[in-house]
Amino acid sequence: MPTSPDQEGLEEESNLEAVLPGNAAFAAKGDWRNEPRLPFLPYKGLYVITCVDPRVDPFEFLGLGFADAIVGRTVGGRITPAMIQDVAYIGYLVEQKAPEGPYFEVAIIHHTQCGSRLLEDVELRHGFAERTGYDEQVLAALPATGPAQTVRADVELLRAAPQISARTTVSGHVYDVATGLVTTVIGAQGAGLATPAAQS
Repeated sequence: MPTSPDQEGLEEESNLEAVLPGNAAFAAKGDWRNEPRLPFLPYKGLYVITCVDPRVDPFEFLGLGFADAIVGRTVGGRITPAMIQDVAYIGYLVEQKAPEGPYFEVAIIHHTQCGSRLLEDVELRHGFAERTGYDEQVLAALPATGPAQTVRADVELLRAAPQISARTTVSGHVYDVATGLVTTVIGAQGAGLATPAAQS
């Protein structure tokens, strides 16, 4: 769509343009042809949930390749209602379209030195709540203050969600940005409540 004279002065150069040569190299390499038989069945059987922090790239620190995992990213890697919905949906798709599996593990990974901790600042948190209308008490619970503790709480939250397929497992881990190492805090165990079909 053509821009008006008024809009032309407002446009800025896209930062994406600088990385498009990388996309061209990816397309030429052809890894994208190596698709799983269904798009919700990643090769490594993983659904990784971690932080939006650019230092915390699971494809790098876990050595993942194309289509190895589903990746969801939230502030702090925290489990939100939207994330529960996403995990529930993917689990439902597996049950309905590929009941033989393989089913997946949700690996929740929090990290050290997390920027979500800035929300511990009462003034900053209050200002953000005023600007956006978000509940200040909800924001106060968001920071990954102690990642080993917060990831454990999020694992328990996701496991207890009745929307989650009982065939999905959930684990919790901490990524240390100072060492590059991942430590398991809580191992993979089943989630959610069994569906009527699974109970019968």
